Amino acid sequence: MSVPPRSAAACGSLALVAALALTACGAAPENDTTTADGRNAATATSAADFGGMDALVKAAKKEGRLNAIALPRDWANYGALIDGFEKKYGITVEVDNPDGSSQEEISAVTTLKGQDRAPDVLDLGQSFALSGAQQGLFAPYEVAAFADIPAAQKDAQARWYNDYGGYVSIGCDAKRVKTCPATFKDLLKPEYKGQVALNGNPTKSGSAYAGVFAASLANGGSFDDIQPGIDFFGKLKANGNFNPVEATPATVEKGETPLTIDWDYLNAGYAEQFRSKGLDWKVVVPADGRFSQYYSQAVNKDAPHPAAARLWQEYLYSAEGQNLWLKGYARPVLMPAMEKAGTLDKDAAAKLPAVPGTPAFPSEAQAAKAKTTLAQGWGKAVSG
Repeated sequence: MSVPPRSAAACGSLALVAALALTACGAAPENDTTTADGRNAATATSAADFGGMDALVKAAKKEGRLNAIALPRDWANYGALIDGFEKKYGITVEVDNPDGSSQEEISAVTTLKGQDRAPDVLDLGQSFALSGAQQGLFAPYEVAAFADIPAAQKDAQARWYNDYGGYVSIGCDAKRVKTCPATFKDLLKPEYKGQVALNGNPTKSGSAYAGVFAASLANGGSFDDIQPGIDFFGKLKANGNFNPVEATPATVEKGETPLTIDWDYLNAGYAEQFRSKGLDWKVVVPADGRFSQYYSQAVNKDAPHPAAARLWQEYLYSAEGQNLWLKGYARPVLMPAMEKAGTLDKDAAAKLPAVPGTPAFPSEAQAAKAKTTLAQGWGKAVSG
């Protein structure tokens, strides 16, 4: 997602991808998943297109493996999702670079193309899903619940669709910080010197990108103008409040990042995760910078395990999968439809931080403009 990548290992690190492309390590699999009547999982645009769910399950089990990437087990309850999928279908889920960024996911798709180590599926910040679709990297695939996903949260061609999301929040270690901030404006106070951290670099990380967007909304910006958010972090850097350490569960637990701007579901998870260790972690969605966004799912067009990739999507967008995200404090994209159908986990939903109003999202053009502005100005704002 957005924290430092794991250390290199043979045939396992993104740092080696250039060399891998020239070696036999991870050669592409030769067994295309094709049914007796000639239906190929690699081109199936829905379970029905492949002959139904039973056929898809059978083909995925035959492949026996799913290559995922950048899915930390403690991110939005992904550990439970992975375990649930493996138990239900008997398919092994291999997660490469679990702490990687959205940009590293895109890079893995392009640099590992044709190898059996290439990612089958991706979980991306929406701006990266948009750019990946424009690059032609994703396979169109409609899950059974596709019609229930709001139109604004999916690609019309089904190359990506949102999965779960939340609001940008401020997490605070109440034992190390005398008075926890409630707004972005508060973060400029001198008492927070060296304490304010993001979850990664916003030019590569979806969560950090959202943090800058939220700061922009809190400082006179808009979906059309992220520059005030960049300027805000420039001020934090200039007055010594910005902490360049990327916030992770480890840095939170150790007290290295006592104030983190991150998704509310991650900060809420920290509060629960470390309560038994004596950490008093407070979470607030700042009223002056209310920014909501969802992550997006996509299937690699050249997935080495195309049937398993599509079955994974079906699992994530089932009531079981959506409720597991909800138990991780993330808001599943099918939440309104599930509430209407009576399949929503009401107890888990009641634990979500209350946020008034209806969330709004940047358009594709606005997101692209923001990414360009960040790429041009972020480094200068926080350098030195």
